[in-house]
Amino acid sequence: MGKRFIISGGGTGGHIYPAIAIANELKAQFPDAEFLFVGAKDKMEMQKVPQAGYKIEGLWISGLHRKVTLQNAMFPVKLAYSLYKSYTILRKFKPDVVIGTGGFASGAVLKVAAMLNIPTVIQEQNSFPGITNKLLAKKANAICVAYENLERFFPKNKIRFTGNPVRQDLIDVSSKKEEAISHFHLDANKRTLLILGGSLGARRLNQLIEKDLDFLTGLDFQIIWQCGKHYLIDYSKYNEKENVQVTAFIDRMDLVYAAADIVISRSGASSVSELCIVGKPVIFIPSPNVSEDHQTKNAKAIVDKGGAIMIKESDLESEFNLVFEALAKDQGKQESLTENIKKLALPNATKHIVEEIKKLIKN
Repeated sequence: MGKRFIISGGGTGGHIYPAIAIANELKAQFPDAEFLFVGAKDKMEMQKVPQAGYKIEGLWISGLHRKVTLQNAMFPVKLAYSLYKSYTILRKFKPDVVIGTGGFASGAVLKVAAMLNIPTVIQEQNSFPGITNKLLAKKANAICVAYENLERFFPKNKIRFTGNPVRQDLIDVSSKKEEAISHFHLDANKRTLLILGGSLGARRLNQLIEKDLDFLTGLDFQIIWQCGKHYLIDYSKYNEKENVQVTAFIDRMDLVYAAADIVISRSGASSVSELCIVGKPVIFIPSPNVSEDHQTKNAKAIVDKGGAIMIKESDLESEFNLVFEALAKDQGKQESLTENIKKLALPNATKHIVEEIKKLIKN
């Protein structure tokens, strides 16, 4: 009989793509395995997972808001329902191992799995863990991490330093430069600036680029600007501007990284791991609106090793133009950033995570 895996994670691309990468690697090693994803009903995983060819069940769950809201009042009800629904899913599907990549849905599923003595693996993408994974850590069998010094949050004997799963098509993007230029209709004689606001988009980053478009194109860059689906309506008008492409979402990340000469990005864990693999000069602008300020901590881990530049949102007005222009004109700096960030890449992370999962399968 084939192995059975439940994988749960979602809310943002940073939790969803690692989950899909792990599923793909498990499928490669166990071709007859069965998979079921569990996500949150109204979140993006409900589209992205079926697009990747997997079945998904949705839980009625959402996080706590920092303000007093009706959603917060509903949280205990949603949590109780999600724990019950997780129980019914687990009893019916009977997985060999349950894998969680973060987000509130994974909290409910892994909590119940541990109560039912089903082996669980947590994959923590960030340098500062979210509340869900911290709560689940005591009962998990293994915790796969991508940053050092996480013993403060997790039991030391359960930590496995694997790195974050990344798409396999990013491993050798340098060979795809010509294809990328053709795919995005770029000018081969111009440098390309890539702006990544994360899967949901980033308001402050979009405002910055809008204000500085002429400054950036004036430095002879063509721009690919991923603004996020919530913001496309506000910024799509700039597609009419020469050398500017605005898009909500980029499907061919391998090609867009291949095309890029410099990247400006949020510092969610998946983006950071991808940028280490592709080795591009990057300016991180961490989102301050995330739990425990984990994006700043992710970026700082790279900056401290000489692999990136970081500008805080609060410093953008005073620093961005100076920092960007200095980097754009300094080939040596670009090369040293590329060299240093590449040293931090862990291209075999997904395989290492799957090895940890395999250890927990009861024959």
